[in-house]
Amino acid sequence: MAEAAEIISSDRIPAGLLPVVSALCAVSRDVARIIAKGPLAGALGAGVGENTDGDQQKALDVMADEMFMASLGATDIRFYASEEQEHVEELNPAGRYALAIDPLDGSSNIDVNVSVGTIFSIFEAVDDAEASFLRKAREQIAGGYVIYGPATALVVTFGDGTMMFTLDPESGRFILTEDRMRVRDTTNEFAINASNYRHWSKPVRAYIDDCLAGVTGPRDRNYNMRWVASLVAEAHRILSRGGVFLYPGDARPGYENGRLRMVYECAPIAFLIEQAGGKATDGHDPILDQGAGALHARTPFVFGPSEMVDRVATYHDLPEQ
Repeated sequence: MAEAAEIISSDRIPAGLLPVVSALCAVSRDVARIIAKGPLAGALGAGVGENTDGDQQKALDVMADEMFMASLGATDIRFYASEEQEHVEELNPAGRYALAIDPLDGSSNIDVNVSVGTIFSIFEAVDDAEASFLRKAREQIAGGYVIYGPATALVVTFGDGTMMFTLDPESGRFILTEDRMRVRDTTNEFAINASNYRHWSKPVRAYIDDCLAGVTGPRDRNYNMRWVASLVAEAHRILSRGGVFLYPGDARPGYENGRLRMVYECAPIAFLIEQAGGKATDGHDPILDQGAGALHARTPFVFGPSEMVDRVATYHDLPEQ
């Protein structure tokens, strides 16, 4: 089990959740050390199988999942739901909380030394394991991520603003560095995987076409496009300097609802974004007002400044041409 991580300004964390957050931070610190070794730690990006939805698992996906599960078993976590596992695991039968986790988001970037992360969501547990997670996302009591990049940081909300704690690699402590992160209202960046343009719906293509038209188009502004293929990296950039992110559903088999999972990815990121003054939707309706129909259910996902996210929704309301 990972040695407990000290969190400076821990008074900002609800007392009942502090041991859980400390355990998450301790494992994240150890994962960050493994990632920092790169090839010296072995073939972290090697494929070792597939998860329940057919996505390839990397060696570090499995390793991180095992590390988090082992550490959280000593806390007040009753139910543990992982993107890497088919079913919910019961860790502490007397526990109060249910935690959903994507142990290593963006693992396809491991071999190219690009930022990856861990995403988590916490609910009050109920007696039914799956029902603890299959409810409206607005019932979360905590949501956050850890980003492993040039700096390792925990970004978290407990429903009273979005905070960032940065890992001091010398002391191993997570120190509060931003008390209230805010999504910028005005920006000239959007993030989408443009290679899928031909598969998008007409509203999504129309929105992107208008952005690409720059100062000569209806947006009257030149835009830059970003795409990292790591949801944590995309969210961290938007929380740090603004922008809008889109992962729509498209016409490919299996992509009707995009590829991002509601429970493990979209719900916690939406919680963070709303608490930072932004908005997160499925392209039209707020993510936090929805619940997943199954543990690994997917949803289209759009988030960023309210004005930009609302504008995406208006394109879906326009009549088909």
